[in-house]
Parts: sequence; structure tokens; C-alpha cells
Amino acid sequence: MQVRSTVKLNMARIQQLSQAAVTALEKTGEALHTEVVQAQVMPFDTGHLQEDATFVDYSKSKNGKVTLVSSAPYARRLYYHPEYNFQTKENPNAKGNWYDDWLPGGSKADFATKTFKQFYKKAGGV
Repeated sequence: MQVRSTVKLNMARIQQLSQAAVTALEKTGEALHTEVVQAQVMPFDTGHLQEDATFVDYSKSKNGKVTLVSSAPYARRLYYHPEYNFQTKENPNAKGNWYDDWLPGGSKADFATKTFKQFYKKAGGV
């Protein structure tokens, strides 16, 4: 008994879906940034850290990675010292480790996965 099979790949559609994944990833990064700002968990004095110094880095998005970057020199000190007494006038939920809710084990750990799926379906026409 002989069996023959022919597989034809739709390369145009594969390329379209690959680009949709990159687009969805970039939009997910922006959505996460917006979510963090709206949750009002970042320390806020003048607003520089939250508004100007935190951004999404897309430089490796074609490799499947986007990064939420806080470029202020004091961001690391604030993030890794939750024992500080953060001012809560502007951001009532301000704290150290402000991304913890979106990391594995956090209350919003599934946010990035769900958001990526929504953007991918829309961008890929799935």
C-alpha cells in the first residue's frame, strides 16, 4: 500500500499571520502600559516616571519581545523598595513592585494573554 501526500503552504497567509502576531504584541505592550497607568499603582510626585519616563520598547517585537521600560534613574530604587511610604495623593494605589499584579500569581496575571489573543484575532482576521 502506497500513500502519497502533497502539502501546499499558503505563504502569503503565513506572512500575514506572522505580521499580525507582531502587531498584536506591540498593541498588548501599549495596553499593559495603559492598564498600569489607569490602575494608579506607580509612585507619582511630578508625574515624570509615569508619563514621560515609562514607555514600550518595540525594538525586538519581530523576535516576539516587547519591554515596558521605566528609564528614570530612580525607578529601580522605588520599584524594589516597597517599604517606602509612597505619597498617595495623585495615585491612591502607589506602591513598590507595581507590576506584581500583572506578573504570574498576581490578580491580573492573565491580562497580557487575553489581550494578545484579542488583538491577534482582530489583526489576523481569525
